[in-house]
Amino acid sequence: MQSEVTTAQGLSIGEVAERTGMSVHALRYYEQQQLLIGPVSRTTGGRRIYTPVDVDWLQICVKLRESGMPLAELKHFAELVRLGPGNEDERLALLDAHRQRVDSQIQALQECREVIEWKVDIYNRHLRDGEAKGLWDPTTRDTTAQRLSTTS
Repeated sequence: MQSEVTTAQGLSIGEVAERTGMSVHALRYYEQQQLLIGPVSRTTGGRRIYTPVDVDWLQICVKLRESGMPLAELKHFAELVRLGPGNEDERLALLDAHRQRVDSQIQALQECREVIEWKVDIYNRHLRDGEAKGLWDPTTRDTTAQRLSTTS
């Protein structure tokens, strides 16, 4: 019955946790650290009531955190949003810098994947041919270094 009451007024912390993939503990922490863009309402009994806007914001926060944005930077972004219009350039600069870091991480991971793929192909070829010669053979040590130098 309590869930129906909070759903009529908004969303309970459990419902928001389910929708965002965040734990109840993380949601409380985000509120404590002022990472939300507005205050969370409470029932007369003290239970948190979240709005769809809160959920949308938290879903963005989840993606920013998953992509490596530090909490301090996320907090600054939330502060800028709470301040309202007039600081869009600063918000954009913050997001653009983060996007550039993510792009660099993606590039580095693509390069790592290429090396892994190259090594998997070598192992597959050796296993298919029934021979282990050349798999970390000390006489072919420079093969990896040569491969890396040709991919840069």
